[in-house]
Amino acid sequence: MKKIEAIIQPAKLEEMKEALNKSEVKGVTITQVMGCGVTKGWTEFYRGAEVFLNVLPKVMIMIVTQDDRVDEIINLIIQTCRSGSFGDGKIFVTDVERAIRIRSREEGDKVL
Repeated sequence: MKKIEAIIQPAKLEEMKEALNKSEVKGVTITQVMGCGVTKGWTEFYRGAEVFLNVLPKVMIMIVTQDDRVDEIINLIIQTCRSGSFGDGKIFVTDVERAIRIRSREEGDKVL
């Protein structure tokens, strides 16, 4: 099993959810996050003082899936969220050693 974490633009969230639903991807966790990469943030004025804001609002999508669906899901995320501009986001893929369903104590791919 693999865990796919994608950090995307908030404006792409609804389109991403629709695409995942059409591809029958189940078990999606969505979190509002803040961060910065190449864009580094921006400067604003607050109560007359210049303030540098180095984090931007983003959305993180987490999916745990079988190994054979990883490339399909990665391509789906890229097709849906890529604009070609800085700030499109990142995708991280990691191994999942163990997954357990709390209700039934089932383990492995059965919990997906």
